[in-house]
Amino acid sequence: MSLQLTQQAADRILHFLSLDEKAMGFRVSVKKMGCSGWGYEVELAHEVKADEMTMEDKGVTLIVPQDALDKVDGTVIDYERQGINQIFVYRNPNATGSCGCGESFTTN
Repeated sequence: MSLQLTQQAADRILHFLSLDEKAMGFRVSVKKMGCSGWGYEVELAHEVKADEMTMEDKGVTLIVPQDALDKVDGTVIDYERQGINQIFVYRNPNATGSCGCGESFTTN
């Protein structure tokens, strides 16, 4: 199981973590949503739950629930500026399709 962060994503997450002294990592999960089926759900984590796996990349503790592992394994998380917007971008090798607006993705 692996997730990777670009340096830009790691820097942004480390900034958010520095603002919350109780946060110990960055949780990456998925939930049913949108036209295609799955959407990413990310948040600062204050604990690791019994059904979660942790890994480290570029100084960030990444936390993934067991039921999301097969959907996010191998994903590279980037942080980009797109015009006036700044967003996390997910390059997921497991995604077989996505909806037109980019909100959700499909896996096999």
